[in-house]
This record gives sequence, C-alpha cells and structure tokens, in this order.
Amino acid sequence: MEDLNTHDTSEIPMKLAKLATRVLIGGLFVGHGTQKLKGWFGGPGIDGLSAGMEAMGMHPPRRNAYAAGISETVGGALLAAGLLTPLASASLTGTMLVAIQKAHRANGPWNAEGGWEYNAVLIAAVLAIAEDGPGELSLDRLLGTEREGVGYALGAAALGAAAAYGALEAARRATPAAETQQG
Repeated sequence: MEDLNTHDTSEIPMKLAKLATRVLIGGLFVGHGTQKLKGWFGGPGIDGLSAGMEAMGMHPPRRNAYAAGISETVGGALLAAGLLTPLASASLTGTMLVAIQKAHRANGPWNAEGGWEYNAVLIAAVLAIAEDGPGELSLDRLLGTEREGVGYALGAAALGAAAAYGALEAARRATPAAETQQG
C-alpha cells in the first residue's frame, strides 16, 4: 500500500472536478432524455414530444422523438460514466444542433427569450470534455480506451454536425407534400 504522502494531492481536486462535470452534464442530459421518452421530471413523454416534433416539421415525428430522447439518454449516460466519450459528445452535439435549428434559432441567442444560448454552452462543454478526455476517474481510463485531443473534439463536432444535418435533411424530405406547398 502506497503512502498517501507520496501522492501529489494537487491533482485530486482536478480529478474530482472532471468527474463532477461529466456526471452533472451527463446526468442532466439523461434527465432531458427521460423527460422525452418517459415523461419523467415533468417532461412531455414520447406522445407529447411527437406532437412537438410534428409542429416543428420533424417528420416522421415519432421516429425523431425517439431519436432525440435516446440520443440524450444514452449520450448523457456515456458521458457521465466517461465511456466512449468522443462518441457521447458527438451524439449530444448533434441533438443540440437540431434543437438549435428547429426550436431555438429564431428566438435569438438568449435563453430568457427561448434562444440557443444554453444549447451552445452544452455543446462547448461536451466538446471540451472530448478534447481534454474524461479523466482518470472514468470507464474509458479503466478500460484503456480513453481518447482525447483536438482531433477527437473536432471529430465529435463533425460527426455531431453531420448527424444533425442528416436528421434535418431526412425530416425535410419526409415532410408531407401539402405542408411543403403551404410553407
């Protein structure tokens, strides 16, 4: 057993801060996802979110509702655990980019006006975690699968943006003809 005095205790707060950041952000995403999927924490549930997706033109609405809920729930859980961190960051980035485009962009940047500020901060946070890595107190580190660096953050951003573009384009193409003619 190693003597605790031989460890650099200045690293302990940073290890705990990384863990707390991942667990907080990931946990909040799990909460948002389960609001969508199960109606927990005052959320709309899948039926309510499907109606919201319909109103936003995200066709087919139920498929898109499940995609958003699953992406947030699974991506958040992976982020919190520090497992497949770049992939978790990509999933959450993609979901937030779609939310910005379909629900928040028209309202400007400020959250108080229903804008995209909060979503942008979450994207920045998950990409910063992808760049810096999940840290020592993570499943990626435990399993020897930790990936970090600018390339992984850029890859997560690109994959998230590509997924968001794909979801938005698929919804546009699936929009019923009568709605397309009106809009």
